[in-house]
Amino acid sequence: MSSESTPVPAPTKPGEILRQLGPGLIITATIVGSGELVVTPKLGAGAGFTLLWFMIAACVLKVFIQVEIGRHTVTTGSSSLRTMDRMPGPRLRGRSWLLWLWVPMFIATVFQIAGMLGGVASILSLAGVGLSKPVIATAVGVFTAALLVLGRYKVIEVASTWMVVAFTLSTLVAVAALQFTPFAVTGANLAEGFSFNLPPSFTVAFAAFGVIGVGASELIYYPYWLLESGYARRVGTPDGSSAWRERARGWIRVLHADVWTSCLIYTGATLAFYVLGAAILKKKGLDVTNADMIPTLSQMYIETFGAWSLWFFLIGAAAVLYSTVFGATAANVRLVADALEVFGAKTYRDEADRQRTLRMLSIAFPVIWTMIFLLWGEPVTLVFVGAIAQGLMLPFLGILALYLHHRHTPDELRPGALWRSGLWLSATCMAVAGGYQVITRLLP
Repeated sequence: MSSESTPVPAPTKPGEILRQLGPGLIITATIVGSGELVVTPKLGAGAGFTLLWFMIAACVLKVFIQVEIGRHTVTTGSSSLRTMDRMPGPRLRGRSWLLWLWVPMFIATVFQIAGMLGGVASILSLAGVGLSKPVIATAVGVFTAALLVLGRYKVIEVASTWMVVAFTLSTLVAVAALQFTPFAVTGANLAEGFSFNLPPSFTVAFAAFGVIGVGASELIYYPYWLLESGYARRVGTPDGSSAWRERARGWIRVLHADVWTSCLIYTGATLAFYVLGAAILKKKGLDVTNADMIPTLSQMYIETFGAWSLWFFLIGAAAVLYSTVFGATAANVRLVADALEVFGAKTYRDEADRQRTLRMLSIAFPVIWTMIFLLWGEPVTLVFVGAIAQGLMLPFLGILALYLHHRHTPDELRPGALWRSGLWLSATCMAVAGGYQVITRLLP
């Protein structure tokens, strides 16, 4: 993951920049996952249209954090965990306090993946697979481990991406189709959505804040995809020369286009799922629970397209959840392989040694999240464990982004006052949301 190599000039024309997009759009295929499909409709079912403004803010504000962390990776070739280890403050066993804070959040996200696995098992069971949910979940776990070990990424990436795209577009169409049903969205609903009120119970909203769009885990994964896609390699060694600065500016422009294009996609998807939950599930008095998660969510399609759409919903939901399980597992494998080295638990002798570790982790992770689901068996609860943990991690990633911006970004690459204001607003909102959640949970 070094930036040492022959640098590549950055694209300068809009068309050339668009052709270079990669990491953000790759992650978009997994971003439309449990946050959008499970947490967002559940929030809409409980709060109605009240938090429409909150959903938009939660998607857009995180872009500033993502770009700052990505900027540091592009210009230094440093992975997320190594960047986090640069934070000043207390150190335990020679490692930054921020790294140690990341550990429980990471563990919680494994529970979230287990919840998504439970969702896949529920879908296949409802679709008529003649096996119990535990058996289905175990089979999915074995299948995933085999794909990861054998390196069969491309087939899953292509197939799941197209299915997720089709499902997302269908969800957008479903929102338009609402206007021809008893659940039509009115002007009063939209006015309520921008009244800037908060619900009495903030827990579900905070969970959504943690995972919709780019969640805390995706913010940490993103630099690894940047490194694998060669952004830092194309910029070259940071020697401070004018040629290096020009390449860095060019590839940062690609990074911006990458991130904002992704933001446009996942914000639209998030709002579509939220509106369906607020318009249909809220009006019908339904909630997304462990026992009836998939049947309840399917009502968003059935009430807009008719009973025939149940099968389309099941296929699309399975693609969304499984692509997220697969993508998150592949990302976690790389993350933990890096963590073992960063924490001093392992030193890789060569690239072959690293690959062996990756294969071992590719087996270990599916076993772990399968066991968690088999022992717990409550998919919605498991998803919320990871979602809330990610929400609590966001303020600290905001602090990291501010630190990188002010202390580690070269003056000639540091953006202007307008961007800095957005970054400070983003970090402040994350801190306020995290503090509000903690205070409301502690108060009687």
